[in-house]
Amino acid sequence: MAALAIQAIEAYNETMYRPDPRSLAYPLIESHAFNVCSTLLYLFIVIFAGPRYMKNRKAFDLRKAIVVYNLTMVVVSAWMVYEFLAAGWATGYSLTCQKVDYSTSPKGLRMLRVCYVYWLSKHIEFLDTYFFIARKKTQQITFLHVFHHTIMAYTWWYGVKFAAGGLGTFHAPLNSFVHVIMYFYYGLAALGPAYRKYIWWKKYVTAIQLIQFAIIFTHIMNILLFQNCEYPPILKYIVLAYCCSFFVLFTNFWIQNYSKKSTKNLPSDKEQQRVKAE
Repeated sequence: MAALAIQAIEAYNETMYRPDPRSLAYPLIESHAFNVCSTLLYLFIVIFAGPRYMKNRKAFDLRKAIVVYNLTMVVVSAWMVYEFLAAGWATGYSLTCQKVDYSTSPKGLRMLRVCYVYWLSKHIEFLDTYFFIARKKTQQITFLHVFHHTIMAYTWWYGVKFAAGGLGTFHAPLNSFVHVIMYFYYGLAALGPAYRKYIWWKKYVTAIQLIQFAIIFTHIMNILLFQNCEYPPILKYIVLAYCCSFFVLFTNFWIQNYSKKSTKNLPSDKEQQRVKAE
C-alpha cells in the first residue's frame, strides 16, 4: 500500500512539473486560482448560501432564461462533439494508444482549443444547480448532481494545462454528445405543460449516460492493462476513478427512479413530468 502511495505521489509530481506551454496562452490556465475559487464558490452556494437565501422567498420564474440556457448548451455541446472529432478522434486518433500532440500544428492547437472550451463549459454548467436553487427545486440537487458537476469542472483544468489531447480526451466527445441529448430534453421540459407529451424519454437519457461510462471504462481499462502508452499516469487514473464512481452513482439513480420495486410508492411518470415542467 505504501509503495502504491509513493508511486501515485511521484506520478502526480511528475505531471505537475510538466505543463503544456501552449495552454498558458489561454486565460485562467496558468494559475489554479479561478478553478479552485469557482469550484469552492459553487459548493458554498449549493450547500449553504443558496438554500439559506431562498428559505423565506418565493421561487423565481426563470422559464425563459432556462429555455435559452438549455438550447445554448445544446449548440455548444454539438460544436464540441464536432471539434473533438475533427481535431483527432475522427481524423487519425488511435483507440488503443494515443499520445498528446504537444506541437503547434493546426490539429494540435484545435484540440487544445476545444479542450479549453470544454473545461469552461463545466463551470458554466454550474448554472444547472443555481437554477434549481432559485426555483426551489432542491429535490433535484442530489449528491450525484453536485459530485458530477464539481469533479468534472475541477479535474478538467489539469487536462487542459498538462494533457490537452490524447487518450484522456476520449470521454469528452461522448460526454458532449450525451449533453446534446440531455440539454435538449431539459429545454423541452422548460417550455411548459404544452410540451409535456414530448418529454416521456428521460430514463433513456440515463440509459445513454450508463452506456457512455461503460464505453469509457472499457477504453481506459484496455489502456491500463494491455497498452504501454505514454501519457501522464495520474490523469489515466483520474479518468478511471470518476468513470467508475459515475457509473455506480448513475446505476443507483436508475434503480431508485426506474426499477419496478423502487417506484411502487413514487408518483407516476406523468406526475413527475408535470413537476419538472413547472
